[in-house]
Amino acid sequence: MNGENRVALTGRLVETGALRSTPAGIAVLEFRLRHESERSEAGKMRKVRAEVEAIAFETEARLIAAAALDGRLRVEGFLCARSARSKKLILHVTEVVFGQGE
Repeated sequence: MNGENRVALTGRLVETGALRSTPAGIAVLEFRLRHESERSEAGKMRKVRAEVEAIAFETEARLIAAAALDGRLRVEGFLCARSARSKKLILHVTEVVFGQGE
């Protein structure tokens, strides 16, 4: 099965974990992004507010780890279950641009 799974989101960096390495030596960082916007739904405007858990690897992980909290950013990536045991979704970030968002 090969379906579409693409996410683009702007917001503010509200929390970062420690930059760490996987057993294979790959840099990894978990973080939270706060998003606020207005979207049209059922013919009416709706305020959207959410905090999204995300994870980044290698270059993106290092860039986000060095960023200031509350900084604006735009991320792109895909959704995946947190682990084989958890169905909770986490955003896997594959691209980050700073200074964009809200």
